[in-house]
Amino acid sequence: MTFDPKLQRTIMGRFATGVTVVTTVHDGVFSGLTANAVASLSLSPPLVLVAVEKNAHSHGYMLKGRVYAMNILAEDQVELSNRFATRGPKEFGDLKYTIGQTGAPILDGTLGYVDCKVVEVLAGGDHDIFVGEIVAGEAREGRPLLYFGGKYSNLA
Repeated sequence: MTFDPKLQRTIMGRFATGVTVVTTVHDGVFSGLTANAVASLSLSPPLVLVAVEKNAHSHGYMLKGRVYAMNILAEDQVELSNRFATRGPKEFGDLKYTIGQTGAPILDGTLGYVDCKVVEVLAGGDHDIFVGEIVAGEAREGRPLLYFGGKYSNLA
């Protein structure tokens, strides 16, 4: 018996999440995607994870480059989230960013980031789960961009 994927999406849409843009680099070329299937995994060692659809453009970059930065979006960064939510390559030329310790781009204006080296890739159905060991990071003040019920939301 197969569970209805539309029902799964509806049910999981009731779980409010933060919104991130996960950026990566391979052979000097940047890639990125909007992701909310992210989690803190361990404090010792410092690990986070992100689930990436296997047919996403960034998937191959993450497999080959073995690094990523998880940029936590602020409530005024809906446009940035939408930009990275589309399929295919992304243009970084007009964005403000710095280069992280791993070489992945760190986006300006976010609530924070963790810069990670991939230590494990686990199969997860139509996604792969990239476990990243944090090598650098920073937290900033502000209000988060949230996703709930299939749309963006803010804290009350």
